[in-house]
Amino acid sequence: MSGRGDTPPHVRGAPRAARGIGLTRAEAIGVTVLLALLLVSALGVAYSKHVSRRLFVELQGLQRVHDQLSEDWGRLLLEQSTWGTHGRVESEARERLGMVLPSPDAVVMVRP
Repeated sequence: MSGRGDTPPHVRGAPRAARGIGLTRAEAIGVTVLLALLLVSALGVAYSKHVSRRLFVELQGLQRVHDQLSEDWGRLLLEQSTWGTHGRVESEARERLGMVLPSPDAVVMVRP
């Protein structure tokens, strides 16, 4: 070889990676830190995806509960309107309370 170590002359001017020379200590630490950050970032993405899916499943369950409660609310409103009709109140007053309409001569008009 040429006396400049054991590097062949055709490789001396080539980039470091092409020469097969390892990284300096600072570069190795930098690459290690970047790989660690890449790993942490990948784990963060996986964890956030997991949390997102879990929350979506919870949201779907809550929407089902909401739909069921909305149906119940509609049925209760219908039942309330049924119980409050004039005919229903009158029939309950007659059957349960024994109330009857007064005769016309028993009605007294009060004037202000």
